[in-house]
Amino acid sequence: EIYQCDWSSDVCSSDLLLQTLPDLPVAQREAAAARFLARSVHRLDDSSQNEIRREVLAVLSHAEWAPLFGEGSVAEAPVVGRVGNRILSGQIDRLLVTGDQVRIVDYKTNRPPPLKAEETPTIYLRQMAAYRAALSALYPRRSVRCALLWTDGPRLMELPEQLLNPLAP
Repeated sequence: EIYQCDWSSDVCSSDLLLQTLPDLPVAQREAAAARFLARSVHRLDDSSQNEIRREVLAVLSHAEWAPLFGEGSVAEAPVVGRVGNRILSGQIDRLLVTGDQVRIVDYKTNRPPPLKAEETPTIYLRQMAAYRAALSALYPRRSVRCALLWTDGPRLMELPEQLLNPLAP
């Protein structure tokens, strides 16, 4: 997957903030996000800056998702390997490996996002099925759970195995 940033895009701004803000103390996140979004290179008006900042901070402060952005989690985790007869090379937006499970999260900025996992575009399901297959091979004794984080809302959507299994490489 080749990913190029158009700096005027809220997609890149949101992704970069979700990647970097968790490394800062909670008290510093809002000011850091405001400074980042105000940079002229982003070409974002005040309303867009406020919306992006509000969405990202809501994601990071959501109690249910806190472990995904806490200690031990990794942003932009590279994944490379052979899955079936294919070579996989990708980047997981957020990865958390614990004693009994692996959690994979990919950020999506679709507006509006799908309301049900079954409405998720197939390309996203294939991506997550491939990541799941690769990490299942790396961590054979741990369950691997996949989710998409729709930043519009924000809403974390768990992807059930029955959606991913048929699409595994």
